[in-house]
Amino acid sequence: MRKKELDLVLPPELAFDAQQLDREILKSAKVLQEDVKFLHHVKRSIDARGRQVQVRVRADVYLDSPPAEVVTPTYTYPDVTHAKRVVIVGAGPAGLFAALRCIELGLKPVVLERGKDVRSRRRDLAAINKEHSVNPDSNYCFGEGGAGTYSDGKLYTRSKKRGDLQRILHIFVQHGATADILFDAHPHIGTNKLPKIIEAIRETIRNAGGEVLFDKRVTDFILERGEMRGVVTQDGVEHLGESVILATGHSARDIFELLHKKEVLIEAKPFAMGVRVEHQQSLIDSIQYKCEDRGPYLPASSYALVHQTHFNGKQRGIFSFCMCPGGFIVPSATAPGEVVVNGMSPSRRDSRFSNSGIVVAIELEDMELEKYGPLAGLHMQQALEQKACEMAGGTQAAPAQLLKDFVNRRQSKELLETSYQPGLVPVDMNQLFSDETAYRLREGFKAFGNKMRGYLTNEAQIVGVESRTSSPVRIPRDRETLEHVQVKGLYPCGEGAGYAGGIVSAAMDGERCAEKAAVRAGISAS
Repeated sequence: MRKKELDLVLPPELAFDAQQLDREILKSAKVLQEDVKFLHHVKRSIDARGRQVQVRVRADVYLDSPPAEVVTPTYTYPDVTHAKRVVIVGAGPAGLFAALRCIELGLKPVVLERGKDVRSRRRDLAAINKEHSVNPDSNYCFGEGGAGTYSDGKLYTRSKKRGDLQRILHIFVQHGATADILFDAHPHIGTNKLPKIIEAIRETIRNAGGEVLFDKRVTDFILERGEMRGVVTQDGVEHLGESVILATGHSARDIFELLHKKEVLIEAKPFAMGVRVEHQQSLIDSIQYKCEDRGPYLPASSYALVHQTHFNGKQRGIFSFCMCPGGFIVPSATAPGEVVVNGMSPSRRDSRFSNSGIVVAIELEDMELEKYGPLAGLHMQQALEQKACEMAGGTQAAPAQLLKDFVNRRQSKELLETSYQPGLVPVDMNQLFSDETAYRLREGFKAFGNKMRGYLTNEAQIVGVESRTSSPVRIPRDRETLEHVQVKGLYPCGEGAGYAGGIVSAAMDGERCAEKAAVRAGISAS
């Protein structure tokens, strides 16, 4: 096999123009277009460390036919209409990719989603933003595609050991995502494009004989002699299967409470809480790219920050979470009487605003375990979200404060323009949090201001609260079988069970659970 491996350093105007990029690759390889069998873009990443922003590109030029795994594969899905059934609770990335993998392995997935299909869901999102009305079953967290559908669509993960990352990205491309996600260092689809991709995945499942059912909130489990036989939905219908994959996401509090009530073992888990900080995107660009205008080729810049804080002898990390360049802050409450914020970006990342979660680690010793047991973190989340709602006036308007005012403990008389549609209410955010959390946030922002000159400014504001960073509960499972440690046939899966932290890692975990469910059903998953 004749192949040329290339590492190029290019200016943005060449690296982000498809035709120019390919010309530069061929010129560097010193080959003619007609001699090339396949040009494989391996990786593209931005290097902003020097005075001039550069883009590093890795590419392989094949002069013979490339190996099959290099060419974008097409996955096929056989007819499973009459196959053994697996019940999948939740149509987020974990549930949908579990369903696709079940079909590949010859099982019929029955996906039960408490919310609405991705298109109908938009009306409920509009109601939250405009009417401050929260539908507990259809919102930014619940509904087809899960929280990720309307919360940015980032596709990178540090959890590469959990599954085949490229396989997940190839499946997204097969269902309509741009091929750029296969080689960008930080792939991103965008909340405006994800809905159509989710619809395409749903149609693949249904065309193969699987089922995807909406408005099917699970209200009970069917347990027989330590084995999960199925679930009951709010309409009283029983859904039986060979096994149940529980992929409900990190905000399905009623499922955690149901498990606890049924004496199915669950555990409190560390998580993080804090705020969203909103800057002008142009300010972040000027700090990161060291220029006044990033121009038409460079994408909106992002950042990742972390700092260790000490309070009363306890060390806790404070860190940026789900940074959304060129994005929006959105209301992510799942019940009336609470205010929760999250971030999202459209595919073009062309909003004037940048936002990021800035959150403090919450450890088990910080929770009231003696009072609430395994639901202690959940109660901690809930109490903060309800207090945020109360302080901001009882609607979906969010409490907020200018960033430097918060750090200096000064009341903000006025706030800045914001991307958060329900609106902001000026409050002293130091009064919203415990003394410990407020102190750690202040110290973190001071440290971030030293790392990124210009970051700590009253041209930015913090918006509360960012509390749904991850599940505050873990549903324990066997490391080998992935079944619950006590209940056979129950596969806790994805973010809600405590085994993933984003779209890709959740999708990979869904595939792994499907493979183990296939083994249980007597099917080889190799």
